[in-house]
Amino acid sequence: MGKSACNKNPHQLESTCFVLRALFLFLFCRHAYCQCKILRCNSDYLAATHNLRNSEKEVAYCNALRSYSHCTRKTARTCRGNLVYHSAVHGIEDLMIQHNCSKEGPTSPPRPRPPAPNHQGFESLDICNYEKSFLYKHGHLPTYQHCAAFGDPHVRTFHDEFHTCRVEGSWPLLDNNYLFVQATSYLVAQGSNATATGKITIIFKNMKECIDQKVYQAEIDNLPAAFEDGSVNGGERPGGSSLIIQERVPGQHVEIQAAYIGTTIAVRQAGRQLSFSIRVAEEVAHSFTEEQDLQLCVGGCPPSQRISRSECHRGRIAAEMARLLCKEKLPVEDVYFQSCVFDVVTSGDANFTLAAQGALEDAKAFHPDAEKLHIFHTAAGCCLISLPFLLVIITSSFSAILLHF
Repeated sequence: MGKSACNKNPHQLESTCFVLRALFLFLFCRHAYCQCKILRCNSDYLAATHNLRNSEKEVAYCNALRSYSHCTRKTARTCRGNLVYHSAVHGIEDLMIQHNCSKEGPTSPPRPRPPAPNHQGFESLDICNYEKSFLYKHGHLPTYQHCAAFGDPHVRTFHDEFHTCRVEGSWPLLDNNYLFVQATSYLVAQGSNATATGKITIIFKNMKECIDQKVYQAEIDNLPAAFEDGSVNGGERPGGSSLIIQERVPGQHVEIQAAYIGTTIAVRQAGRQLSFSIRVAEEVAHSFTEEQDLQLCVGGCPPSQRISRSECHRGRIAAEMARLLCKEKLPVEDVYFQSCVFDVVTSGDANFTLAAQGALEDAKAFHPDAEKLHIFHTAAGCCLISLPFLLVIITSSFSAILLHF
């Protein structure tokens, strides 16, 4: 760890290099200072300053430095004469001056630590709580992914790709070691390529330590708040309560929580279509083989099944009227808005605004990265003004001119 390496990008590396130098000193001197806990202070500081966003960087950085300072003061008694300790104290003072941090103020929240091992081992933990088990094994919380299918259907994949599909018939949204989700679509109107989801089937595969296999099935005008066998949980096994189903809005919104695989699913009905949203642990989402390659949540719609949202189907609701209806529910003109316009124009059903709105609400709750919530595609959406609507605008404008004179 030479000095030149640490000076390549001082803004990003100063904190890391400072702590690495302290770590080197600690390793060099650890035989003499085994009671000193300065290494824990260093570790907490690095964790608190890792991956800070630009909008919060300066405030969070000062909070972390104040926490670092408090930690060194707590361990001062056992660290007297420790070169690492004294290096840390002086380094903190220098960094606080460089970043204009006050000595008094808020500090970083304590870093969550994995549960201490016990003599009974991992089996004594609740293995049907995915987050708790993951934290125990890895020392940090799992990462999550989000997928959704709504409206025409429009599919938002785990990789934040956005497709509009014709996919008539049954297609798998998910097919992995823990979950199978299938959506069945039908043609929205005669002579149209647009389709909408009329049936959703979800299979929670058998997991002997936690749940029996459970099947949930929803159809238009039949959104049950129970699994096919009439149960509302994972069954008689000890971890049965780690899978539960709840009715959020009767006949319109059901939520299924599968804590044993770190997964939450929302199924909604809006107009004459169903929608599906999921928040799932990344490890679970990617637990499939090469044979399970067709999953709309993973790869999106096959190229042959994709249609452009710029294709306007005239004769139902004029595009500009659809835009006004969608704008009431979706003020940001992102892909949710564009999909809303497409669906309303194609179907002639204003209730499809609720489908896009519900999908956006689920994304707000389920997507792990708020900065990636909105997706913007240029030159997409039914933006053309239909001929009847254009005539209305021209007639209105001409009448206004005559009244003026």
